[in-house]
Amino acid sequence: MRASQYFISTLKEAPSDAEVVSQKLMLRAGFIRKVAAGIYSYLPIGLRVIRKVENIVREEMNRAGALELVMPLVQPAELWDETGRWEKMGAEMLRFKDRHERDFALQPTSEEVVTDIARQELRSYRQLPKNFYQIQTKFRDERRPRFGVMRGREFTMKDAYSFDRDVEAADRSYDAMYAAYCRIFDRLGLTYRAVAADTGAIGGDRSHEFQVIADTGEDAIVYCPDSDYAANIELAEALPLLAQRGEPRKTLEKTPTPGAATCKEVAVLLGVPLETTVKSLVLATDDVDDAGKPVGATVWLLLLRGDHELNEVKAGKVPGLTAGFRFATEAEILEHFGSEPGYLGPVGMRKPVKVIADRTVVNMSDFVCGANEADYHLTGVNWGRDLAEPDLVADLRNVVEGDQSPDGKGKLAIQRGIEVGHVFYLGTKYSKAMNATFLDEDGKPKHFEMGCYGIGVTRILGAAIEQGHDARGIIWPDAIAPFRVVVCPVGWGKSEAVRAEATKVYEHLVATGVDAILDDRDERPGVMFADWELIGVPHRIVIGERGLKEGMAEYLGRRDSEATKVAIGEIASFLDAKLLQSA
Repeated sequence: MRASQYFISTLKEAPSDAEVVSQKLMLRAGFIRKVAAGIYSYLPIGLRVIRKVENIVREEMNRAGALELVMPLVQPAELWDETGRWEKMGAEMLRFKDRHERDFALQPTSEEVVTDIARQELRSYRQLPKNFYQIQTKFRDERRPRFGVMRGREFTMKDAYSFDRDVEAADRSYDAMYAAYCRIFDRLGLTYRAVAADTGAIGGDRSHEFQVIADTGEDAIVYCPDSDYAANIELAEALPLLAQRGEPRKTLEKTPTPGAATCKEVAVLLGVPLETTVKSLVLATDDVDDAGKPVGATVWLLLLRGDHELNEVKAGKVPGLTAGFRFATEAEILEHFGSEPGYLGPVGMRKPVKVIADRTVVNMSDFVCGANEADYHLTGVNWGRDLAEPDLVADLRNVVEGDQSPDGKGKLAIQRGIEVGHVFYLGTKYSKAMNATFLDEDGKPKHFEMGCYGIGVTRILGAAIEQGHDARGIIWPDAIAPFRVVVCPVGWGKSEAVRAEATKVYEHLVATGVDAILDDRDERPGVMFADWELIGVPHRIVIGERGLKEGMAEYLGRRDSEATKVAIGEIASFLDAKLLQSA
């Protein structure tokens, strides 16, 4: 490729509405242009990166035995009604009517369509296992699209769906996809972690996220440096910090705490460690009768140590809260506790509530909590003596750095990550809802055991840039860079010798299968170098008249701080070795 024949459209400054590094650099480097909120055109150089990502994904999916197909972007409501997700998906799914007033949606995902394919086409256990995948456009109508391609509304995704005859076979399919994902992200050249994760709205049992490590990541990844333990913070188990409950040593006292409505304020006012306080969070679940009509609400009091934060995903798995919960209204709080928030506690409530204590809280003694009266807290509170044992004990909190790892092999650390892939074991969630069956060996119908596996193809671009960039621009891994090598001739329009040698190097690279570009635009060196550093090409060869007189060229890797001089006659072998090393 010659730069004069290509389309290079770099900007000195990013548009003012660009928020994160990847968005700014993709706009400045000419990879994308905004069309509407969360919707982008991918310019030729951006599309090159997408195609390289897709090729790696496709090769590894095919290697794992998956079969590529394409499902429609536009999907009928009838299929989504079968699983109940037409309403459950909410406003994120963009719905519309055709000219015949029939309901359709732009696909946010394709479980329903692929399950419909399976129930029509896979009739016998002899046809199993099967794994269908597509690399296709998705649309999710994000309330607030932001961060460029990281959280856009229209994006490209690889989604795969496995169909098996039993749980054991489904586990094998899951393991095969997990291994394929590891190969994909290894080949992409990204630093990543595969972490145990909550299954979320898609449902299922087994689940892992593939997170690209980046300081700007939205997700907190919990891992143990001394073992293989890794989990999303939503799922990471928080062990109790107290092995057993101590004996009461203090008397229960009602203590004035004027204006101190948080545990931190109370701890400072009383001169006690924050770890001796207990915070009260009030939730409610709405009760309905057999006809589905609301008949009131059940109020729940969750107790956490003052320095800990509630993990709402974990709370949603507590018996009684699994159907959904909300934070209690001020009226409900006053009705049950007789006090405004900030001074609530489990002692002396006006009306009984369900009390759930975190694993650490249940072993605390002589703790501080709200007195259910404005400007007062209780000190020296003890289970059994001052209040009844909790109705339930559960893991309610987010883990923190330094907690013991659940596998007992060290302490936990936390880093930020960007989710770019997710594998789920779904079981029969969708096959039962859609009555998707096959005839098993005994001649009886049986529901498919399913799994689903997604990779955010366009999101990988943003994640890779968030992980790899500097003040000059993007630093791509070799495997997905728009070009691996750029040949930069200084004085292209003035020197025949420079043109000849630069062309020779470029043609050698092309002949050996290297994705290279020759910058024949005759730009000033500063402009030329700044463009390619911004774009992020990993390897650069500079050929100029002065260097040729000395018999030398210059090589600079995108991560290098200084250029390396290379003899003209050795450029080809030098580059071959460098590219082999970085492959």
